[in-house]
Amino acid sequence: MLASKIIKKTLRWNYILLASRSFSAVTSEADNILSLINMSNDIEGGAFQLRRQMRRDSLCNSLFNQDHRVVRTSIGSFSLSNCYYSSHGYLKDVKDKSLGSVPEVVKIVEVGPRDGLQNEKTIVPTEVKVELIKLLVSSGLPVVEATSFVSPKWVPQLADAKDVIEAVKSLTGVRLPVLTPNLKGFEAAVAAGAKEVAIFAAASESFSRSNINCSIEDSLARYRDVALAAKDHSIPIRGYISCVVGCPVEGAVSPSKVAYVAKELVDMGCFEISLGDTIGVGTPGTVIPMLDAVTQVVPVERLAVHFHDTYGQALSNILVSLQMGISTVDSSVSGLGGCPYAKGASGNVATEDVVYMLNGLGVKTNVDLRKLLLAGDFICKHLGRPSGSKAAIALSRTTSTASKL
Repeated sequence: MLASKIIKKTLRWNYILLASRSFSAVTSEADNILSLINMSNDIEGGAFQLRRQMRRDSLCNSLFNQDHRVVRTSIGSFSLSNCYYSSHGYLKDVKDKSLGSVPEVVKIVEVGPRDGLQNEKTIVPTEVKVELIKLLVSSGLPVVEATSFVSPKWVPQLADAKDVIEAVKSLTGVRLPVLTPNLKGFEAAVAAGAKEVAIFAAASESFSRSNINCSIEDSLARYRDVALAAKDHSIPIRGYISCVVGCPVEGAVSPSKVAYVAKELVDMGCFEISLGDTIGVGTPGTVIPMLDAVTQVVPVERLAVHFHDTYGQALSNILVSLQMGISTVDSSVSGLGGCPYAKGASGNVATEDVVYMLNGLGVKTNVDLRKLLLAGDFICKHLGRPSGSKAAIALSRTTSTASKL
């Protein structure tokens, strides 16, 4: 039987790890699979070529609607079963050898509604914020930071914190933490119905004084009061640390300073510490020693990373963090949230980009990328600007082209 007929009859696509792939990526994956088949001694005949005259519209739709699939092929006695492929077509075992101990599951903490919107000069209506949160929750995100109970004088964008929480507190299957910088904010959050809170410290003395008007030690003392109150109310508390690799005033930040603040936050009761590269100057070369120092005093499973993409390093930094055992990543839909210390620079890493990368690595997030794109499109249309996510822009072009075929 001709090789083409054998392929046509016996190549079975039960599952494919091709989440939201472009057409060129699809054909590339097929070529990689056939190369593996051709190496088998159980197959006679030369190189096989997969017919590429597929209907692009149905192909795009089927792949775009599937987040996780696995290729299964069988020809004669040869079988590749449950072999996972990355976006480059590598087998899972090859991926493991190349990437090290990347976790199988990553929790994404969406910070767009709070960290992403807080610097917007034009006030976003409460109903828009609420709808954004609902869309993000519907995408499968397990944690969505909803708002911050701060003085409206300092952050006027979040003056409606009480109304936002009251509108979303009944949502199920998601955690909705809020930022509470002091005891007054904590009490207001609890009264509004918040069930989880977060506090914000800095690893830079200068940044602490300019951002929250007190020294690092004074801020930690303030947060101990919040932590005690949270414990009394059985409310989980998360800790943020800003400037973990660089400060706009002091420059480079010592990893030992980050480790000190992280240990203090854990000791006062924080269940998780988010390590933030506030101005986005970090690279794998600075992130690795910082994480090495922090993991010596705080268990890695209690750490998260929060990268800004000012210099285009966020995904690289996330990847090395995963390789070091981190399994929680903060991100912001559509890359919302600018960097006030680098005019015109991008801010938070886009959630769409993070999910796209993790899908390509075969890492489970439980996030539906298609629904996430809808959330990003919603808020970007309201703000009147394009998405800050490269993946979102590329995928929108792909689906737009496919719809015209």
